[in-house]
Amino acid sequence: MTTFGTPLSPHATRVMLLGSGELGKEVLIALQRLGVETIAVDRYDNAPGHQVAHRAHTIAMSDPAALKALIEREKPDWVVPEIEAIATPALAELEAAGAVRVVPTARAARLTMDRESIRRLAAETLGLATSPYKFCDSFEELQAAIDGGIGYPCVVKPVMSSSGKGQSKIDGPADVRKAWDVAMAGGRVSHGRVIVEGFIDFDYEITLLTVRARAADGSVQTHFCDAIGHVQVSGDYVESWQPHPMHPAALEKARAIAKAVTDDLGRGLDGQPAGLGLFGVELFVKGEQVWFSEVSPRPHDTGMVTMATQWQNEFELHARAILGLPVDTSLKTPGASAVVYGGVDAQGIVFDGVDEALRVPGTEIRLFGKPESFVKRRMGVLLARDADVEQARVNAKRAAALVRPRTA
Repeated sequence: MTTFGTPLSPHATRVMLLGSGELGKEVLIALQRLGVETIAVDRYDNAPGHQVAHRAHTIAMSDPAALKALIEREKPDWVVPEIEAIATPALAELEAAGAVRVVPTARAARLTMDRESIRRLAAETLGLATSPYKFCDSFEELQAAIDGGIGYPCVVKPVMSSSGKGQSKIDGPADVRKAWDVAMAGGRVSHGRVIVEGFIDFDYEITLLTVRARAADGSVQTHFCDAIGHVQVSGDYVESWQPHPMHPAALEKARAIAKAVTDDLGRGLDGQPAGLGLFGVELFVKGEQVWFSEVSPRPHDTGMVTMATQWQNEFELHARAILGLPVDTSLKTPGASAVVYGGVDAQGIVFDGVDEALRVPGTEIRLFGKPESFVKRRMGVLLARDADVEQARVNAKRAAALVRPRTA
């Protein structure tokens, strides 16, 4: 039986989020609805999650001493990493000492913080199908990898980045230098290492939200949400929809791949409890063929569509699974999401057209409250529901286009 204390009391159940952007904000709200005391941590002041948590802190989460000191001071029951750039050795040390539980585990946080670890786990340890790839530490190594077998077209990504930052598609030799420079500018940390992937001729790509949750008998069960289709531009999501139609054989393979990788990432070591929570598994699909792309041990940006489509959205599923509560991944209605970009580089922007956007049938809006806007920074999302998923896509994009950010 799970017992919950009262927030801000000596018996409170406490959860700390490391990273408090728009995804973290929704996780914090879901936790608070379950009576959890929440602590939001980010690298800048007034992050979206800071605005809703019981307490907020601004630190460099990649600084192990600062991170460890904050966790020891706050004494949360769970620490939930929501970004990649975190001092994971400090989390592993605290987890091993029994001071805190890391979601899903400190090992999973370490493996998924960079593309090299997770790609080697998927392709070399688990034997999952992936695109051909090479890791490179210099422009010269990148060029040699392409010339030596990866070929054109190909995709270059920093080994550590988020939301598509630093990614480029290379169509020919003239694009290589620019792709290297973009990767160096877009990585979370500057250690000059990239992955170059051979281009897969896929029909579509999906996110398969996969949940590891506790069953009534105490065992861990794996649950799958309906497949989410999405469009990315330069590696950054711009729209998504659910459900995405799939051949039954492809869906079966996708679920098998997702279960294999999340089973491994959720594995408890040295007597530690198994890791629970929601994972965003990205896959390429062509006909009945499926390739593993990436996995995040946390809610996924393309999964924001579930705020319109599922009875329990991805944030509620993550919160429930973490706390050992039952989950329901069933679909409520087809729907879609479309991103609202900042459009300007400015502090404290305002948004016109919200009323017009919400007059589009079946729409909802989430403005994230980020204190600073950039031209291509995600500042909000439009959600649309409709019995016809294609109509939902049309409505979401139409509504998003009506929202007009500007300087105050």
